[in-house]
Amino acid sequence: MEFERVLQCALDVVDIRSALRHDPTGRAARRLRDLALEATEEIASAAADEYADYLAARETRDAHEATEGGLWPVLAVLTPVVAAVAAALLLLIGYGARLAGVATGFATSVVTAGWVLALTAAVTACIGLWALLRTALRQREDTSDGPEPAGGSDVDRARERWRQALLERGLLPYLRSHLPE
Repeated sequence: MEFERVLQCALDVVDIRSALRHDPTGRAARRLRDLALEATEEIASAAADEYADYLAARETRDAHEATEGGLWPVLAVLTPVVAAVAAALLLLIGYGARLAGVATGFATSVVTAGWVLALTAAVTACIGLWALLRTALRQREDTSDGPEPAGGSDVDRARERWRQALLERGLLPYLRSHLPE
C-alpha cells in the first residue's frame, strides 16, 4: 500500500510524466506501473536500511503504547461502576433490614459497608475523570503545538526517510531505466 503511494509519486515526477505523455493510449504508464509492482522486492531493497529503521521505530512505539494501556484503563472504568452497584444493593438490603427490625447488628454492618462502597465509587470516579481530563489536555497540547520541525514523531520521521529513500534510490532509477524510447 505504502509502496504504491510512493510509486504514484514517482510516476508524477516531471521527467517521467512528460516521457509517458508521448503515449496517447496510456499503455506505457500502465506497463511501467505493472513492471514496478512486479519488481517490488528489487526496488525496495534500495531502501532496506531505512525500512528496517522504520520497522524498529514502529515496534518501539507499539511496545510503549502497550505498556501505557493494560489493566489500568479497565480498572478505571469498572471500579466505580461495580462499587456503585454493590453500594446500592448493600444500602438497600441494610436499610430494608433496619426497617423490618430484623438483625439490627447485621443491618448496621451492611449499611456501613454500603456507604464505604459508595465512597469508593465516588473517589474512583473522580480519579478516572481526572485521568481522562489529563489525557485530553495532553492530546490537546500535542496537537496545538503544531507539527514538530523534523516532521512529527519518530515513526513519522522514519517512515518519511524510508519513503524518500525508496523514491530516490529505488523507484526513480528503476522507472527511468524502463521508460519507453
